[in-house]
Amino acid sequence: MKRILIIEDEKSLVRFIQLELEHEHFEVRGVNDGISGLHLALSEEWSLILLDIMLPGMDGVEVCRRIREVKRTPVIMLTARDRLEDRISGLDSGADDYIAKPFDIEELLARMRALFRRIEMEDRQSRSMITFRDLTMDMDARTLLRAGEAVELTKREFDLLAVFMKHPNLVQTRDMLLDLVWGYDSLVETNVVDVYVRYLRNKLDVPGEESIIQTVRGMGYVMR
Repeated sequence: MKRILIIEDEKSLVRFIQLELEHEHFEVRGVNDGISGLHLALSEEWSLILLDIMLPGMDGVEVCRRIREVKRTPVIMLTARDRLEDRISGLDSGADDYIAKPFDIEELLARMRALFRRIEMEDRQSRSMITFRDLTMDMDARTLLRAGEAVELTKREFDLLAVFMKHPNLVQTRDMLLDLVWGYDSLVETNVVDVYVRYLRNKLDVPGEESIIQTVRGMGYVMR
């Protein structure tokens, strides 16, 4: 269940939003001042924070700025101010979206859904991306960039490099690599690993520099 924190000094508005969100199966907590809101925002985990700008104790812009120093919790600003400079101030402090009061609850719910979708998409993308030094591998698209330039890899080369990039600084034996890339029941010999490591080195190594995939004598290979 998603947890929502409301930091808003209008108690009646907090209660209204809380009832509506609980009806939508959110877990909701509300506080009415900036200092208490900041404490809760930092001490607990929230799916989303609804944050008013005009707050007693500490204004919402400062609350958002301090949250952003340590957390990436999504924040939607709630405020009666609709001037351009106020919107810019809220967004520059780290807010993800901005909605002016008075607002329709359906608009708020729609903005929340859109924000959750965007975050989920970003999370999926970040999980599919592996980076090491100047290499960036997209596991979903099965592409590799080196310093922003595309590097063409065969399926086996890609799978082998993915093992190294997922486990940098960990020595991989030839048998381990054979099982992970070709399958434990594969009939190929372990020297095929050496062949494909050589293919990767030919595509990735820079002349005169140490190989990105290093040989550990008597053991196997490691990416450092």
